Amino acid sequence: MMQQFLSYTYYLLLGVLIFNLTQRKHQDHGEKKRLASLFTAGGILLFLTTMQTVIHFQLIPWGYAAATAVTALYYWLLRKKIALFRLNCPECGSRYSWNSIFYYDNPTCACTTEVPEVPASVDDVDWDTWKAKEEAVLCFIVKEGQVLLINKKTGLGAGKVSAPGGRVEPGETPEEAAIRETIEETGLTPSNLEERTELCFIFADGYSLHGRAFFATDCSGEMVETDEADPFWCSVEEIPFDKMWADDPLWIPGALEGEKKKGVFIFDGDTMLSHRFEKKS
Repeated sequence: MMQQFLSYTYYLLLGVLIFNLTQRKHQDHGEKKRLASLFTAGGILLFLTTMQTVIHFQLIPWGYAAATAVTALYYWLLRKKIALFRLNCPECGSRYSWNSIFYYDNPTCACTTEVPEVPASVDDVDWDTWKAKEEAVLCFIVKEGQVLLINKKTGLGAGKVSAPGGRVEPGETPEEAAIRETIEETGLTPSNLEERTELCFIFADGYSLHGRAFFATDCSGEMVETDEADPFWCSVEEIPFDKMWADDPLWIPGALEGEKKKGVFIFDGDTMLSHRFEKKS
């Protein structure tokens, strides 16, 4: 009976891996869900391995419970990275399309597809009451005249040079997100972080983003290339601003010197339409 159950579980593992292959076509807008399916497959493989060990050494029946507990702990520790497949829109409760559920990190619904009118200028926006659709962070590691940058491979800004960073997950502080994203993208763990820049973006397609830029003075670990980024060290004087977002040369040099600012921007694709800076206390 148990062997028959495990054979079905092997088929489940194969199905999840095949599904993950289909997700690779959607990496530009579904990278987190692709990783979620990989983590799911890892949990199934862990369960199969532990159960086969129990059967081989005849650690029955308590071994079954131990194998199940280990697998449950695995899924609990990775729950924030796996539980991303929301079925319904949180705003109106409508069911997402299957394509949106499985392949889009940020699925859209009929209640949110209407693109709002883009302000002509940042001065037309009440930034005190403005709320972004997503929160994100950047983390610059600056050490011995060098700054850590990445060639971004996925997500918003793919193909550009940037600092390590990404979206803030539920339950995280921005600083925790900055450390996690840097580790995930570069293998390095930043330390002595300081928040220096606040960034608010409105895009012509209706997307909006509130960002925070952190600057670290040290790091540990070994730098590695990942699926999300190709990291490299660069002299502070030779930062390739021509390969970066249009706003970056306006605030990064000052921030590297310790300057604290808040910047607000309106973009149409890669084109910056309007911007303004103010000092932060």
